[in-house]
Amino acid sequence: MSHTLFWIAAACALAYLALTARPASLMRSTVKTASVALLALMVLVAGGPLLLVLALTLCALGDWLLSRETEATFMAGVGAFAAGHLAYVALFLTLDASDTGRLAAEWPLVGALGVLGLVMASLLGPRAGDLKGPVLAYIPIILGMGLAALTLPQAGMLAWVLPAAAAFIASDMILATEKFLLPPGHPALRLTPYLVWPLYWGAQMGFALALT
Repeated sequence: MSHTLFWIAAACALAYLALTARPASLMRSTVKTASVALLALMVLVAGGPLLLVLALTLCALGDWLLSRETEATFMAGVGAFAAGHLAYVALFLTLDASDTGRLAAEWPLVGALGVLGLVMASLLGPRAGDLKGPVLAYIPIILGMGLAALTLPQAGMLAWVLPAAAAFIASDMILATEKFLLPPGHPALRLTPYLVWPLYWGAQMGFALALT
């Protein structure tokens, strides 16, 4: 059953890739949401961690909200994703293999995340308008998810958690650049949707497979 759910989720993710640059529609929102919601169901059926089910479910909700493409649903979607990241943080830190002492050994990556956060805050803050508060609050939350991933060993299936976290962070940074930094009509806007989606869904898939 869990294998079937995975392949249906993957099919939805592939189908959404063809829809990602299209205008908002019920079909587009449904396909996008299903691609992650089915991963959550897969983890639940397989008896995976409930915090992982919660994180994936919150992200699926965020997918639905962001796909509606209004300012109100964008803010709600940011909130859903922030809650999803916090669920991931709780999941990573409560795993038996987690060791916060690894952060000292990984200080170059910790420092890089700090610099990335400062750069993104300095770029996005002046350009986010009424969304400045939620956007600036979101940055340390997603970077906190990256820090929590660094507490896990780079061995076995857990070795996939850090690359998945990096892909998730990259997808969010590209999405923020798309929404707030690139002017309308910029040539890069034809490419960014096709970068964001594979990175994002690949991250969710990585978490689901590594931690189930």
